[in-house]
Amino acid sequence: MNQIIMTTFSYFDVGQNEPERFYHGFVLGLIADQTDIYEIRSNRESGFARYDVMMIPKIKETKKYPAIIMEFKVRNIKREESLEDTVQTALTQIKEKCYDAELYDRGLKKEEIHHYGFAFEGKKVLIG
Repeated sequence: MNQIIMTTFSYFDVGQNEPERFYHGFVLGLIADQTDIYEIRSNRESGFARYDVMMIPKIKETKKYPAIIMEFKVRNIKREESLEDTVQTALTQIKEKCYDAELYDRGLKKEEIHHYGFAFEGKKVLIG
């Protein structure tokens, strides 16, 4: 992802006005061709808030295709010292807001769900 961003995006693309929305749309574009395997949902309510992206496997064999929850965060320099801190903020939000609730309701187990925090700062990205 970093290679694509460095060679394709302009600083103006990810600039000051709502960079999280820009990256959100970019990631949705990257995963759009997975609709034969996953139900892809964006900005839907689950638990106590709205997750950014959820990928729900259409195939019952979830060991091959786990459910995925993604949370995007732009680094807040007042609260976070590094992109690693921002990734942790995103992962903590997934847990604290109980974004897994919809997946549990569908019968998935904790071990069948993967969480990913995306941290952005200008053209820098860290995924954890």
